Amino acid sequence: MELDNIDRKILRLLQANGALSQVALAEQVGASSASCWRRIKAMENAGILKGTVRLVDAEAAGLPVNVLCHVRLTNHLPATSEVFETFLETRAEVVECYAVSGDWDYLLRVVAKDITSYEIFLRRHLLAHPGVSTASSNFALSQRKYTTALPI
Repeated sequence: MELDNIDRKILRLLQANGALSQVALAEQVGASSASCWRRIKAMENAGILKGTVRLVDAEAAGLPVNVLCHVRLTNHLPATSEVFETFLETRAEVVECYAVSGDWDYLLRVVAKDITSYEIFLRRHLLAHPGVSTASSNFALSQRKYTTALPI
């Protein structure tokens, strides 16, 4: 799908406020409400727009510990990666996972209520996984920037 200027305006506005009404959205982009609705549906069908969510402040929700964890697998067989990625889907504390290039195989972002909770996840679950060779954790001291908005 080729995005035009109105589509891009819609995306920018929805990224800033996903609860924006169709009428307010239409007013801000200079199009009819019906036109905005059709454009949104087309972008959903094209996979550009995904589910609507409300963002939760991790610290306010009692999850102030933010850890970036590099993981190295025991081997690079597709089956090992598949089993590991399926395992990650079951772990709520893993909020992001990236397969990466370089010395490590994955980069995880893990949230926890405290260091002890993270240690339990690390020792009892992550390092106990048969496909994991080693892991290295970096604790975020503070968050300087966070956004889910893409530069559209």
